[in-house]
Amino acid sequence: MAKESSHAVHAVHAAGAHRVVVIVDENSNPFELGCATEIFGLRRPEIGRDLYDFRLCSPEPRTLMRDGFFTLTGVADLDATDTADTLIVPNRPDIEVPRRPAVLDAIRRAHARGTRLVGFCSGAFTLAEAGVLDGRRATAHWQWADSFRARFPAVHLEADVLFVDDGDILTAAGSAAALDLGLHVVRRDYGAEVANSVSRRLVFAAHRDGGQQQFVERPVPDRATESLAPVLAWAQERLDTALTVSDLAARAAVSAATLHRRFRTQLGTTPLAWLTGERLALACRLIERGESRFEVVARRSGLGTAAHMRTLMRRETGITPSAYRERFGPGVN
Repeated sequence: MAKESSHAVHAVHAAGAHRVVVIVDENSNPFELGCATEIFGLRRPEIGRDLYDFRLCSPEPRTLMRDGFFTLTGVADLDATDTADTLIVPNRPDIEVPRRPAVLDAIRRAHARGTRLVGFCSGAFTLAEAGVLDGRRATAHWQWADSFRARFPAVHLEADVLFVDDGDILTAAGSAAALDLGLHVVRRDYGAEVANSVSRRLVFAAHRDGGQQQFVERPVPDRATESLAPVLAWAQERLDTALTVSDLAARAAVSAATLHRRFRTQLGTTPLAWLTGERLALACRLIERGESRFEVVARRSGLGTAAHMRTLMRRETGITPSAYRERFGPGVN
């Protein structure tokens, strides 16, 4: 669990945008680079301001991307990492090939300065090779879990989750999970409303909890009648009511066991975990919109009491409702 202080350190600077730097190395994956660019690098006219100062850097003037798809030129050198607030490290499919010493040194220097480090997919190998993951929690693509554990036994690998937030070091399991982690970072920095705005532009799910499974057995139902979409939409309109898993099952006209199985196979999570995540997201939005009475927030989001909401919010976001209001309440950003 990320500590409250870890989250606070990486709040957006008052004097300027938070600087996100991506290291691109030989054979880097274009998809994850695109995810980083889409989330952190685009202008946000729909929000009314730019969220991040985004730049790419590379150890060489010309960088051949994965399988020779294209060559990247015209980006900064590794000196750009020395001014990063968040550093996204290279991820490559050739996990057994050692990373460049200059890249590993840049990561170590950034870590020593307190820079937030992010690894997408095989980026966990880069972080582990730099030595910054020893004794820390991380995840990597399920396909490489055994190899990772054999090479880096000092790292606590969680191989069956989408992403891991360990405070100042965050890792995502696979390609699509890079989007989940990126949106999680935006939510940490700017709150749920801004993250939702970014996700809408991406046409991507606003919030998938990091603890969801990497591998979804059957993401597309065999029959349309098995789709969870109708019951999810129905529940999202009634989060302030005393919804239970039994209520969801009754709405879907299936048994609780069948509903649980469909959530696992289609969403990689449980009905209760999904319902709790949706309620927490609603509570965050209510706080951001100016509701200062936490008992009211808890009741309107279906979390019951302020004490229960506080426990869940601290567990899932690393900060209390009061700290969340101080960071993301009206007029803060």
